[in-house]
Amino acid sequence: MEYKRSKKYDTKIVNEKIMGPNPIKLTEELLENNKIPTGSTVMDLGSGQGITSVFLVKEYGFRVFASDLWSNPSENMKFFETMGLDKNKIIPIHADANELPFAEEFFDAVVCMDSYNYFGRDKEYLGNKLLPFVKHGGYIYIAVPGMKKDLHDNLPKELLLSWTPEQLDYIHDTAYWKDIISATPEAEIVSIHEMESNEEVWNDWLKCDNEYAKGDRKTMEAGGGKYLNFIAIILFRK
Repeated sequence: MEYKRSKKYDTKIVNEKIMGPNPIKLTEELLENNKIPTGSTVMDLGSGQGITSVFLVKEYGFRVFASDLWSNPSENMKFFETMGLDKNKIIPIHADANELPFAEEFFDAVVCMDSYNYFGRDKEYLGNKLLPFVKHGGYIYIAVPGMKKDLHDNLPKELLLSWTPEQLDYIHDTAYWKDIISATPEAEIVSIHEMESNEEVWNDWLKCDNEYAKGDRKTMEAGGGKYLNFIAIILFRK
């Protein structure tokens, strides 16, 4: 994939803001041929320091609520202003994914990059905690880090160089996610599939001068990337 949209963004800014494998490249692949109309109100769930939120506004013309539990909304607002964005187009929100402070059916769509695996593994989460905020006929686009096949019964030593078994429990395969999502019949599965993005987005992350990136290098330098992928989950609210 060429990542034509992502390449417009200054590498230094991206590297300062990302908190894992390059999320704007993941977003670009995830939203290829997306069904969200320009001008839609979209929640960027688990938006981190806001780089994906900026991308969603600038590249797709959405009005974005950048919702995150661990980032500072005031700091994110300053960043959005430096990126030339209107306050009516991008709104930073401090929010727990399990207690979202919005009206039901407020959003035309939700985009969630590299965070759904932390709170969405409970089969009741989607139907009870997220889907109610999406309009009928709206979409949810999710990308999560995954495994090409489930390895939890015999975790490879390469993966354990960087992560504990408890941390690796956040990473699963496509069959796992199909089972989780299928528990919510109101969410029609458009697609759950392995993404093309993996090696390139990891390489971008590992180049960062970030303590977490440095820790992840141990696994990737030992060849642990061969077990990993990213998984796209695209859902439609009936």
